[in-house]
Amino acid sequence: MAEKTPAPPSLDDVRARIDAIDSELLKLVDERSALAREVAAAKAAAGDTERFGLRPARETQVLRKLLGTRRVAARPPLVVRIWRELMADSLSLQGPFHVSVWGGKDPGRVMELTRMRFGAAPPISQVAKPEDALAAARGRGGVAVAALTPDNAWWGRLLAEPRLKVFTTLPCLAAWGPLTALGVADVEIEPTGDDRTFWVTDAPQGAGAIVEALSRDGVAATLMLEAGGLKLFVLSGFYQPDDPRLARAPGRLSGVIGAAPAPLDV
Repeated sequence: MAEKTPAPPSLDDVRARIDAIDSELLKLVDERSALAREVAAAKAAAGDTERFGLRPARETQVLRKLLGTRRVAARPPLVVRIWRELMADSLSLQGPFHVSVWGGKDPGRVMELTRMRFGAAPPISQVAKPEDALAAARGRGGVAVAALTPDNAWWGRLLAEPRLKVFTTLPCLAAWGPLTALGVADVEIEPTGDDRTFWVTDAPQGAGAIVEALSRDGVAATLMLEAGGLKLFVLSGFYQPDDPRLARAPGRLSGVIGAAPAPLDV
């Protein structure tokens, strides 16, 4: 005799389970927020209150671990959005945290990606020029987000401002579209195991010749933008500014302006 298929749960039963899970989630989120306040108190006790608490490598390691955990239905965009909000809220409880955005030709899209990356916690303002965003990033807790456009080489300015570094790309998931903007801040850049380094040069040679020269030294490079007599390349891997392979590369004015993790869903 064939076994009877169990009857599916009623809609009321499912909703009751969702309500119960929501209550547990709220308790855990509240506990996590309380721990963020304890982190701020511990830093104050240690006299470490002036340093911006943003740690891009640590955030990436947490997200990669979560995305590598077996799940039944939670897709990467959902996981990333939830934890980005939690991380941003925790960071905002530890000290100043604000974001200035230059959106280029599509400010609406860049603002959308900024909210997806930094959450609802920090105040986010639009500025008229990329220089204004970089100026805000010099302040404590400041982050600049600037669009990548073919007519503005704002990223070249970072060669003269070694404290400010590219630390993130927007979007951080390939599923959310092509690379549109870069995030810049006065933060420590650390390798995460799968990174992309941003390198600028004023070499007059064509991009192909520069790529070939770098490849002979074992550096894989791709031209991202060219503007104002400068070229912005993305290098596969994490490179220190004083890497001798880059010192041998073409160009009189050149340098690393930061690094960011590869897209989390690649």
